Amino acid sequence: MSPVPPAASRLPLSGQPGFAQPAYTDNFYEAVGGHATFVKLVDVFYDGVAEDPLMRPMYPEEDLTAAKERLLLFLEQYWGGPRTYSEQRGHPRLRMRHMPFAVSPQARDAWLRHMRGAVDSLELSPLHEATLWDYLERAAHSMVNSA
Repeated sequence: MSPVPPAASRLPLSGQPGFAQPAYTDNFYEAVGGHATFVKLVDVFYDGVAEDPLMRPMYPEEDLTAAKERLLLFLEQYWGGPRTYSEQRGHPRLRMRHMPFAVSPQARDAWLRHMRGAVDSLELSPLHEATLWDYLERAAHSMVNSA
């Protein structure tokens, strides 16, 4: 069996110019579109949070810009993007950072509702959408700290 030729030497899939197989990456961040994708995710999520009477009080700043930046940096780093979050804030310690807030099952469900809308807005491939949603759902469940 011969080895697979390097990507640069592969022929287009259809034999027609301009129809080549997309480049493969094992980096989720890059595969879903990088910075622009995560900015959209966070923007759409916080648009919902800003109008939610249960969620909004959990964000003490008048302007949600700082919270948006923290979530953006965290998600980018988690999914293989820049390590800016750790450089600026250290280890994420998600449960510890959320302890000051009463995160009830109702708050978790509201968070997931807004995040679901944000994920759907990205129109990711089914595999990428399922991978992202699985993580977000597990993370939300782990933040519950009150009845």
